[in-house]
Parts: sequence; C-alpha cells; structure tokens
Amino acid sequence: MHKVNDSVQPRIERRFDTMKTAIPLSRHILIGFICLLSDLRADDWTRFRGPNGSGQAADKIPVKWSVENYKWKTKLPGIGHGSPVVQGNRVFLLAGDEDSGARMPLCVDAVKGRILWRHTLEAEKHRHHRQNTFASSTPTVDEQRVYFTWGTPKALTIIAYQHDGTKAWETDLGPVKGGHGFGASPILHGELLILNNDQDGESSLLALDRANGEVRWRIARDSRSLTYSTPCVYRDSEGRETLVFTNWHHGITGVDPATGKVLWENDVFGKPSSERAIGSPVTAGDLVIGSCGFVTKLKHVVALRPVPGRTEAKEIWRIERSVPHIPTPLIVDRWIYLWNDQGILTCADNRTGETLWNERAGGEGYSSAVCAGGHIYRVSVKGEVSVLPADGTFTILATNLLNEPCFATPAVAGGRIFIRTRDHLIAVAE
Repeated sequence: MHKVNDSVQPRIERRFDTMKTAIPLSRHILIGFICLLSDLRADDWTRFRGPNGSGQAADKIPVKWSVENYKWKTKLPGIGHGSPVVQGNRVFLLAGDEDSGARMPLCVDAVKGRILWRHTLEAEKHRHHRQNTFASSTPTVDEQRVYFTWGTPKALTIIAYQHDGTKAWETDLGPVKGGHGFGASPILHGELLILNNDQDGESSLLALDRANGEVRWRIARDSRSLTYSTPCVYRDSEGRETLVFTNWHHGITGVDPATGKVLWENDVFGKPSSERAIGSPVTAGDLVIGSCGFVTKLKHVVALRPVPGRTEAKEIWRIERSVPHIPTPLIVDRWIYLWNDQGILTCADNRTGETLWNERAGGEGYSSAVCAGGHIYRVSVKGEVSVLPADGTFTILATNLLNEPCFATPAVAGGRIFIRTRDHLIAVAE
C-alpha cells in the first residue's frame, strides 16, 4: 500500500495559480484554501526530536488509529534507525545497505509518500553493534539544504544537498573509532552546523559553516567513549545562548556557539566504569538535563542550573533508578517523563526531581517519546505505539500496532506523525 489519499498540496497550488486570472472566488472558499495550505505547512521538524530536541509539537494526531489513518506507507531502499526530518512538504532521512555498507540519503514527498530523490554512496562496510545500523543518525534541514552524516573507521562524512537533491558540499572529518558503530546527529545554530564527535579515538566538538562545510571551530576532547547524544541550545534569562553536550567522561558541557569556548562543565556521571551518553540533553526552564549510563550498570539523569561567570553549573537534582539508557527524556510543562529501555515509565517533577509515579507503559523500546497535541507517543521495538495523556497522570489511552520492528523516534509536522520502521516510512493523520 503506497497512497491512501489524493494529493492536496498540488491541487491547492494549481488553483492559486488559476486565481490570478480567473473570476475571484468567494471569501469563504479562499479562506478554506488558505487553512488547508496552513495545515500542510505547520511547524517543521528539522532535527532529531524536533524544535531544540524537545520532542514537542502542537499538531493534533490520532490517539487510536488503524491502517485507514495511514496517509501512505512507503518502502525504503535500505534500513536504518535514524529519524526522519521535515521541511515544508519534504521528508528527509538516511538509509543504509547492510550487505554493502552503502549509505542512501533520500527525500520523500510528505503529501504523497513517493520518493522524490535518493543517492547511493559507497561507504566502508564495518562492524557495529547488533542493534545499530549503517544509518542510525538523523539529518538536519533548513530552507536551503539538508545535511547528512555517517561514520566509518576511515571517515566521518558530512554531506549537504539542496532540496532538489543537488550536492552542495561534502566534508571528511577523519576516522571514527568505536566498535558499536556511528550514530551521532548534527544540529543547526545560526550559520553553524554543530556535531558531537566524541568517540573512542581522537575526539572533538565541531562547528562547520553550513554554507560550505568548512570547520569554524573545533574543541579537543578526552571523551574515551563513542557518544550518540545530540546537542541542544540553552537560553538563560538574559537571552544568552549556550550549546549543551553530554558525554560520559566529560559529563555535561556548555559551549559558547560563537567562539567554541567551553563556558562550564560538570563531571556528573562519575568514572568508576565506562558508560555511554546515548540519550540527548534537554532543557526545562532554567535547567539543563542530561543522561548517561551503561546497560547493566548505574544510569543517571541529572539536572543542572548554569550560573553566569562560573565554570561549573549548580546541580539541582538527580534520578538514578528506573531511568533510560537509550531514550531521551521528555519534558512537558512541569513534568519529566523518563521512559526506560524496558518499558517502565517514571514521571517526576522537572523542577525538583521528585518522582510522582512509576508504571509499566509498554514493551522494550529504544525510540524516544514525543508529545503532540497534548498526548505522548512512544514506539516499542516490536512496533507498538503507546499513547498517554501529557498531563502528569498515568493512563494508557491506546496501543497502536505497526506490525514491524521500530527503533527510530517519530517526527511530527503538518498534522502528521511520521514513523520510520525497519523497512518503511509511514505517515499517520486524522
């Protein structure tokens, strides 16, 4: 099954073109067209977990759905765990060929679900964790270009394409060392493309010029562990912005985006044994919240309050029981939702860290939860989408079955939730 509904956007564009010369339409019809167009061009989802990595969107998504709610379901040319991103009526994501190692950046029509373009690029086939893939990073996109990244033992590649699929630039940032395989995702900030290049080998935090791929600044790191977390931006009460990174060995780090200077750093995860930062940092008011851990050992979620002029932030609280290793925490209003890998959901007060409740809320899963239209959506490894209210109470409102394995975090834009399963990209809407 590929297409369920007719294409709305092209019809609207043709009718607007006709209006320039045709008899004027009534005011009500014109308003109706504008509303439909606005629905399709709602807030974009341009990086991993959407706006500043918050995982939140205002779009209304069905709570309970069936295949009748599938706007389309498109077979992908390769597999991957990276999330889709959305700009206007285009969806971008990375696929990989597990047999050859080839990477496939591709673009999908958000309305019809057809693949608009794709590139197949040779890359080294190498060992990775059995639950990783060659396409586990999420691209980021702006109004001009989309930016993909992947790593091999020989090369860390960042490549930018214009929205029509024309290559804009490509940069090789050196080898990637780490037996589990690559999975870091870039973000955009101002004129910079930012990437966490913490790994087992020579490590750094990087800022590239988004227009040409040239390195603007590089911060050398002693990370000692391949890291998968995606940075976010912290804004203080004066409007000053700080890039926030997490890594087991360095802890939580705040960096001046203009200069690449480290403003503060807190070693909050400890060093008795190796851990790995996989979940990404998030912000809650004046707090920065980061997580780290190891599969069979201690895991941490720590909240810090940066203090202007000081080289360390103030620790406010920490939670070290039933917290996630891979999924990223979700902040909604005063609550923080910590959905761990085994399907246990902890809800706490994000100002104090006080645990409010702890419940089983689905099966094993590595996808991070997102919030849309007042509801929380989380996908298990088996493709079970659990839906809960985002009001601090515990109720499983629905469990929707995708009937396919899923490791990727959904994207929400234009009144639709885009879910990448192992083999397909699915769009669900009212």
